Amino acid sequence: MSLFRCLAFCVLFVLGTLHDCRAAGRYFVVEYPASTETRGLQMGVTYTLWVPDDVKTLRGVIVHQHGCGTGACQGGETAAYDFHWQALAKKWDCALLGPSYHQAEQQNCRLWCDPRNGSAATFLKSLEDFADQAQRPELRRVPWCIWGHSGGGFWGSLMQTLYPERIVALWHRSGGAINAWAKDEIPRPEFPAEAFRIPTMCNPGLKERDDPRMVGAWTAGTGLFHLYRTQGAPIGFAADPRSSHECADSRYLAIPFFDACLEQRLPEPGSDSQTLRPVDPQQAWLSTLSGSKPVPAAEFKGLENESVWLPNGRFAALWEEYIRVGSVSDSTPPPAPSAVRIRKNEDGAVELTWEAEADFESGIRCFLIRKNGSLLAQYPEKPVGRYGRPLFQSMSYHDTPEKPLLPLKYVDQNAQPGADAVYEVVTVNSVGLESAPAKP
Repeated sequence: MSLFRCLAFCVLFVLGTLHDCRAAGRYFVVEYPASTETRGLQMGVTYTLWVPDDVKTLRGVIVHQHGCGTGACQGGETAAYDFHWQALAKKWDCALLGPSYHQAEQQNCRLWCDPRNGSAATFLKSLEDFADQAQRPELRRVPWCIWGHSGGGFWGSLMQTLYPERIVALWHRSGGAINAWAKDEIPRPEFPAEAFRIPTMCNPGLKERDDPRMVGAWTAGTGLFHLYRTQGAPIGFAADPRSSHECADSRYLAIPFFDACLEQRLPEPGSDSQTLRPVDPQQAWLSTLSGSKPVPAAEFKGLENESVWLPNGRFAALWEEYIRVGSVSDSTPPPAPSAVRIRKNEDGAVELTWEAEADFESGIRCFLIRKNGSLLAQYPEKPVGRYGRPLFQSMSYHDTPEKPLLPLKYVDQNAQPGADAVYEVVTVNSVGLESAPAKP
């Protein structure tokens, strides 16, 4: 039976091909049909949750929220399988959540991207059900980081006003609801004081600014920035110089942004309280909106309520590079693969499988398979990068892995019968640096 036709929500463990495409962790899926209640969510939704292995108590949830339209919804199906976002989640003992709304072509996106139309309540219900199924009761109360693209940024900007005490940080990639409430297309939200304490980054594509079809995404970013910055909120602005509405290589700045915010805001491990700490003003760096060289906040000479806020000096250096070239460099090699296993099949072929953790700074481009010290294969042979750097998990328009997801498996069809070869697997990150070799 198709998941999209379920009449009641179901909880599944992900098996088969997707199970082979994973880093060390477990996947859970819950699905809900469209609500029959007037104020309920008027379309179905599937949530996929990845929980890293060897975490005693989860400290948060990273939410990767897709945008509007059926293509974006389908793109969201693979968000939780993303090795690079998993690396962020694992570092901070967090789960990674990927929603996928069942939006039909004729349906209005605001039936879900305005969380007051039932998607907020359904999101909270999913955390309740994941808490039971994963036996992780802390999911009911841990805080969230919310990344949102387009309609996902619309959703996140309203969640910011509804549940500010639960949100560690927000990333708005080409989206926000400010234009809609300014035009009275949706009810104007209330702005609790806590909403102005959430570290936020607005990240439109520079090419949206002069595109009549996409300019609304640009003005949503600039509008949110000015609204929140005039209230003293810690909000930044990072225009992608290479892109329009596609996500391009924005992940190389979004992931370190959340990393910096999680470091400053999460309660200490094992804390009974889930109260988020405020951002540290002593670590902040500032720049002008035009992109002047960022400096420590104490050294900034301009108007602070018009400045671009950056969480710390390390991130400020990445931001300065990103707004110039649309990506971020990396000088450190990736971690080596793990759990490498070898099996001889009945036909004489040798099958290698392994697990992998993405390079935190730049993800995974490919793997090198070596045999007796010589290169046997590059896997995949030609990594694809339609919207950014070529990657092992080729990125979609929506910053999610393209289907089909490649398994972490390589078969040597030319193995010699009776011969014991020495195999090695090497991870190559997206800037071409190699890990140490891992052997079975």
